[in-house]
Amino acid sequence: MFKSKRWSTKNLHTLDPFDFVMMILSFFSVVIVLALTFGKLDKETYRVLLYIDTSICVIFMSRFFWGLYKARDKKYYLTHHWIDFVASIPAIEALRIARVFQILRVIRLIKMSRSFIWPLLRQRKQTTLASLLLAMVMILANASVLILIVESGVEGANIHTAEQAIWWALVTISTVGYGDFYPVSTLGHVIGGIVIVSGVSFFGVISGYMASVFVAPDEKERKESQQEMIKNELDQILERMEANQQQMEQNQQKMLNEISQLKQELSKTTDSNK
Repeated sequence: MFKSKRWSTKNLHTLDPFDFVMMILSFFSVVIVLALTFGKLDKETYRVLLYIDTSICVIFMSRFFWGLYKARDKKYYLTHHWIDFVASIPAIEALRIARVFQILRVIRLIKMSRSFIWPLLRQRKQTTLASLLLAMVMILANASVLILIVESGVEGANIHTAEQAIWWALVTISTVGYGDFYPVSTLGHVIGGIVIVSGVSFFGVISGYMASVFVAPDEKERKESQQEMIKNELDQILERMEANQQQMEQNQQKMLNEISQLKQELSKTTDSNK
Protein backbone atom coordinates (compact mmCIF):
# COMPACT_ATOMS: atom_id res chain seq x y z
CA MET A 1 0.00 0.00 0.00
CA PHE A 2 2.83 2.36 0.81
CA LYS A 3 4.50 1.56 -2.54
CA SER A 4 1.44 2.07 -4.69
CA LYS A 5 0.22 5.08 -2.65
CA ARG A 6 -3.31 4.62 -3.92
CA TRP A 7 -4.58 6.54 -0.95
CA SER A 8 -2.41 9.57 -1.69
CA THR A 9 -3.69 12.86 -3.07
CA LYS A 10 -1.31 13.37 -5.93
CA ASN A 11 -1.69 16.33 -8.20
CA LEU A 12 -2.91 18.39 -5.23
CA HIS A 13 -0.70 21.37 -4.45
CA THR A 14 -2.89 23.45 -2.17
CA LEU A 15 -3.96 22.64 1.34
CA ASP A 16 -7.67 22.77 2.04
CA PRO A 17 -8.44 24.02 5.58
CA PHE A 18 -10.91 21.17 6.00
CA ASP A 19 -8.18 18.66 5.13
CA PHE A 20 -6.08 20.07 7.95
CA VAL A 21 -9.04 19.82 10.35
CA MET A 22 -9.75 16.26 9.21
CA MET A 23 -6.14 15.39 10.04
CA ILE A 24 -6.52 16.72 13.58
CA LEU A 25 -9.85 14.90 14.02
CA SER A 26 -8.27 11.72 12.64
CA PHE A 27 -5.49 11.95 15.21
CA PHE A 28 -8.04 12.63 17.95
CA SER A 29 -10.18 9.69 16.85
CA VAL A 30 -7.16 7.36 16.82
CA VAL A 31 -6.51 8.34 20.44
CA ILE A 32 -10.16 7.58 21.24
CA VAL A 33 -9.94 4.18 19.52
CA LEU A 34 -6.82 3.32 21.51
CA ALA A 35 -8.55 4.38 24.73
CA LEU A 36 -11.61 2.30 23.85
CA THR A 37 -9.48 -0.72 22.98
CA PHE A 38 -6.83 -0.71 25.68
CA GLY A 39 -8.08 1.66 28.38
CA LYS A 40 -9.72 0.50 31.60
CA LEU A 41 -12.85 2.60 31.40
CA ASP A 42 -16.12 2.43 33.25
CA LYS A 43 -19.30 1.77 31.29
CA GLU A 44 -20.49 5.39 30.94
CA THR A 45 -17.06 6.79 30.00
CA TYR A 46 -16.80 4.06 27.36
CA ARG A 47 -20.22 5.03 26.02
CA VAL A 48 -19.48 8.74 25.84
CA LEU A 49 -16.23 8.05 23.97
CA LEU A 50 -18.17 5.78 21.62
CA TYR A 51 -20.70 8.56 20.98
CA ILE A 52 -17.90 11.02 20.25
CA ASP A 53 -16.17 8.62 17.88
CA THR A 54 -19.42 7.94 16.05
CA SER A 55 -19.99 11.70 15.66
CA ILE A 56 -16.51 12.08 14.20
CA CYS A 57 -17.30 9.21 11.82
CA VAL A 58 -20.39 11.11 10.66
CA ILE A 59 -18.21 14.16 9.97
CA PHE A 60 -15.73 12.04 8.01
CA MET A 61 -18.52 10.40 6.03
CA SER A 62 -20.10 13.77 5.22
CA ARG A 63 -16.73 15.09 4.10
CA PHE A 64 -16.19 12.06 1.86
CA PHE A 65 -19.56 12.29 0.10
CA TRP A 66 -19.24 16.08 -0.27
CA GLY A 67 -15.86 15.60 -1.95
CA LEU A 68 -17.34 12.88 -4.15
CA TYR A 69 -20.19 15.19 -5.14
CA LYS A 70 -17.82 18.01 -6.09
CA ALA A 71 -15.27 15.79 -7.84
CA ARG A 72 -15.24 16.03 -11.65
CA ASP A 73 -13.83 12.53 -12.03
CA LYS A 74 -15.81 10.33 -9.63
CA LYS A 75 -13.76 7.23 -10.44
CA TYR A 76 -10.47 9.01 -9.78
CA TYR A 77 -11.81 10.35 -6.47
CA LEU A 78 -12.99 6.92 -5.33
CA THR A 79 -9.66 5.36 -6.36
CA HIS A 80 -7.61 7.81 -4.33
CA HIS A 81 -9.98 8.39 -1.38
CA TRP A 82 -11.44 4.97 -0.69
CA ILE A 83 -9.41 4.81 2.51
CA ASP A 84 -11.38 7.85 3.79
CA PHE A 85 -14.62 5.94 3.35
CA VAL A 86 -13.24 2.86 5.11
CA ALA A 87 -11.98 4.97 8.03
CA SER A 88 -15.41 6.63 8.34
CA ILE A 89 -17.32 3.42 9.05
CA PRO A 90 -18.37 3.45 12.72
CA ALA A 91 -18.65 0.56 15.16
CA ILE A 92 -15.84 -1.45 13.51
CA GLU A 93 -12.70 -0.79 15.52
CA ALA A 94 -10.37 -2.63 13.12
CA LEU A 95 -11.29 -0.26 10.29
CA ARG A 96 -10.81 2.85 12.41
CA ILE A 97 -7.06 2.31 12.47
CA ALA A 98 -7.21 3.23 8.78
CA ARG A 99 -7.45 6.86 9.95
CA VAL A 100 -3.69 6.73 10.41
CA PHE A 101 -3.48 6.85 6.62
CA GLN A 102 -5.62 9.99 6.62
CA ILE A 103 -3.08 11.62 8.93
CA LEU A 104 -0.17 10.51 6.74
CA ARG A 105 -1.95 11.74 3.61
CA VAL A 106 -2.45 15.25 4.98
CA ILE A 107 1.10 15.35 6.34
CA ARG A 108 2.31 14.47 2.84
CA LEU A 109 0.13 17.26 1.46
CA ILE A 110 1.64 19.73 3.93
CA LYS A 111 5.14 18.68 2.87
CA MET A 112 4.19 19.27 -0.77
CA SER A 113 3.19 22.82 0.07
CA ARG A 114 5.99 25.27 0.80
CA SER A 115 3.87 26.78 3.52
CA PHE A 116 0.64 25.48 4.97
CA ILE A 117 -0.09 28.70 6.88
CA TRP A 118 -0.43 30.89 3.78
CA PRO A 119 -3.11 28.72 2.08
CA LEU A 120 -5.11 28.75 5.32
CA LEU A 121 -4.89 32.54 5.60
CA ARG A 122 -5.75 32.98 1.94
CA GLN A 123 -8.95 30.91 2.31
CA ARG A 124 -10.28 32.81 5.30
CA LYS A 125 -13.93 31.77 5.05
CA GLN A 126 -13.14 28.07 4.75
CA THR A 127 -10.56 28.34 7.51
CA THR A 128 -13.10 30.01 9.79
CA LEU A 129 -15.73 27.32 9.15
CA ALA A 130 -13.18 24.54 9.60
CA SER A 131 -11.93 26.09 12.83
CA LEU A 132 -15.47 26.41 14.18
CA LEU A 133 -16.17 22.77 13.37
CA LEU A 134 -12.97 21.66 15.08
CA ALA A 135 -13.59 23.86 18.13
CA MET A 136 -17.15 22.59 18.55
CA VAL A 137 -16.11 18.92 18.38
CA MET A 138 -13.12 19.35 20.69
CA ILE A 139 -14.97 21.40 23.31
CA LEU A 140 -18.01 19.11 23.43
CA ALA A 141 -15.91 15.95 23.47
CA ASN A 142 -13.44 17.02 26.14
CA ALA A 143 -16.09 18.70 28.31
CA SER A 144 -18.43 15.70 28.32
CA VAL A 145 -15.63 13.22 29.07
CA LEU A 146 -14.01 15.32 31.78
CA ILE A 147 -17.26 16.22 33.56
CA LEU A 148 -18.29 12.56 33.60
CA ILE A 149 -14.96 11.48 35.09
CA VAL A 150 -14.81 14.33 37.62
CA GLU A 151 -18.42 14.01 38.82
CA SER A 152 -18.34 10.22 39.01
CA GLY A 153 -18.73 9.09 42.61
CA VAL A 154 -19.12 12.62 44.04
CA GLU A 155 -21.83 12.97 46.68
CA GLY A 156 -24.84 14.87 45.34
CA ALA A 157 -23.72 14.60 41.72
CA ASN A 158 -26.49 14.49 39.10
CA ILE A 159 -24.40 13.75 35.99
CA HIS A 160 -24.11 9.98 35.84
CA THR A 161 -24.65 8.84 32.24
CA ALA A 162 -23.06 9.58 28.88
CA GLU A 163 -26.23 11.23 27.60
CA GLN A 164 -26.40 13.53 30.62
CA ALA A 165 -22.74 14.53 30.22
CA ILE A 166 -23.15 15.32 26.51
CA TRP A 167 -26.37 17.24 27.18
CA TRP A 168 -24.68 19.26 29.95
CA ALA A 169 -21.75 20.10 27.67
CA LEU A 170 -24.07 21.16 24.84
CA VAL A 171 -26.23 23.33 27.10
CA THR A 172 -23.23 24.88 28.84
CA ILE A 173 -21.32 25.74 25.65
CA SER A 174 -24.46 27.42 24.30
CA THR A 175 -24.66 29.41 27.59
CA VAL A 176 -28.37 28.49 27.89
CA GLY A 177 -28.04 26.89 31.31
CA TYR A 178 -31.27 24.97 31.88
CA GLY A 179 -30.01 23.84 35.28
CA ASP A 180 -31.35 20.30 34.97
CA PHE A 181 -27.77 18.96 35.14
CA TYR A 182 -24.90 20.79 36.81
CA PRO A 183 -21.53 20.01 38.42
CA VAL A 184 -21.28 19.93 42.21
CA SER A 185 -17.53 19.46 42.71
CA THR A 186 -14.98 22.27 42.66
CA LEU A 187 -13.14 20.78 39.71
CA GLY A 188 -16.47 20.39 37.92
CA HIS A 189 -17.16 24.08 38.46
CA VAL A 190 -13.77 24.93 36.98
CA ILE A 191 -14.51 22.79 33.91
CA GLY A 192 -17.93 24.42 33.61
CA GLY A 193 -16.40 27.90 33.75
CA ILE A 194 -13.92 27.03 31.02
CA VAL A 195 -16.71 25.65 28.85
CA ILE A 196 -18.82 28.78 29.37
CA VAL A 197 -15.94 31.09 28.39
CA SER A 198 -15.20 28.87 25.39
CA GLY A 199 -18.87 28.96 24.39
CA VAL A 200 -19.01 32.76 24.56
CA SER A 201 -15.90 32.98 22.38
CA PHE A 202 -17.25 30.31 20.04
CA PHE A 203 -20.56 32.05 19.38
CA GLY A 204 -18.79 35.41 19.19
CA VAL A 205 -16.74 34.09 16.29
CA ILE A 206 -19.91 32.72 14.66
CA SER A 207 -21.60 36.13 15.00
CA GLY A 208 -18.59 37.83 13.44
CA TYR A 209 -18.51 35.32 10.62
CA MET A 210 -22.21 35.72 9.87
CA ALA A 211 -21.82 39.50 9.92
CA SER A 212 -18.96 39.26 7.44
CA VAL A 213 -21.06 37.02 5.19
CA PHE A 214 -23.85 39.61 5.00
CA VAL A 215 -21.58 42.67 4.95
CA ALA A 216 -19.12 41.31 2.38
CA PRO A 217 -21.50 41.64 -0.62
CA ASP A 218 -22.23 45.30 0.27
CA GLU A 219 -18.51 45.94 0.61
CA LYS A 220 -17.93 44.30 -2.76
CA GLU A 221 -20.65 46.39 -4.38
CA ARG A 222 -19.20 49.54 -2.83
CA LYS A 223 -15.75 48.73 -4.20
CA GLU A 224 -17.20 47.97 -7.62
CA SER A 225 -19.11 51.27 -7.62
CA GLN A 226 -15.95 53.12 -6.61
CA GLN A 227 -14.01 51.43 -9.39
CA GLU A 228 -16.74 52.29 -11.87
CA MET A 229 -16.75 55.93 -10.71
CA ILE A 230 -12.96 56.15 -11.00
CA LYS A 231 -13.16 54.61 -14.47
CA ASN A 232 -15.76 57.19 -15.55
CA GLU A 233 -13.64 60.03 -14.17
CA LEU A 234 -10.60 58.74 -16.05
CA ASP A 235 -12.64 58.48 -19.25
CA GLN A 236 -13.80 62.08 -18.82
CA ILE A 237 -10.24 63.24 -18.18
CA LEU A 238 -9.04 61.42 -21.30
CA GLU A 239 -11.84 62.98 -23.35
CA ARG A 240 -10.91 66.45 -22.09
CA MET A 241 -7.26 65.78 -22.87
CA GLU A 242 -8.16 64.64 -26.39
CA ALA A 243 -10.34 67.72 -26.87
CA ASN A 244 -7.53 70.00 -25.62
CA GLN A 245 -5.08 68.27 -27.94
CA GLN A 246 -7.40 68.74 -30.92
CA GLN A 247 -7.86 72.40 -29.97
CA MET A 248 -4.08 72.87 -29.72
CA GLU A 249 -3.62 71.23 -33.12
CA GLN A 250 -6.25 73.55 -34.61
CA ASN A 251 -4.60 76.61 -33.05
CA GLN A 252 -1.23 75.44 -34.30
CA GLN A 253 -2.59 74.97 -37.80
CA LYS A 254 -4.23 78.41 -37.65
CA MET A 255 -0.95 80.00 -36.57
CA LEU A 256 0.88 78.23 -39.40
CA ASN A 257 -1.68 79.53 -41.90
CA GLU A 258 -1.35 83.07 -40.57
CA ILE A 259 2.45 82.84 -40.75
CA SER A 260 2.18 81.61 -44.34
CA GLN A 261 -0.10 84.52 -45.24
CA LEU A 262 2.30 86.99 -43.63
CA LYS A 263 5.17 85.54 -45.63
CA GLN A 264 3.19 85.89 -48.83
CA GLU A 265 2.25 89.50 -48.05
CA LEU A 266 5.84 90.27 -47.11
CA SER A 267 7.03 88.71 -50.33
CA LYS A 268 4.55 90.80 -52.39
CA THR A 269 5.61 93.99 -50.58
CA THR A 270 9.25 93.26 -51.30
CA ASP A 271 8.58 92.64 -55.02
CA SER A 272 6.56 95.84 -55.35
CA ASN A 273 9.36 97.90 -53.80
CA LYS A 274 11.79 96.54 -56.33
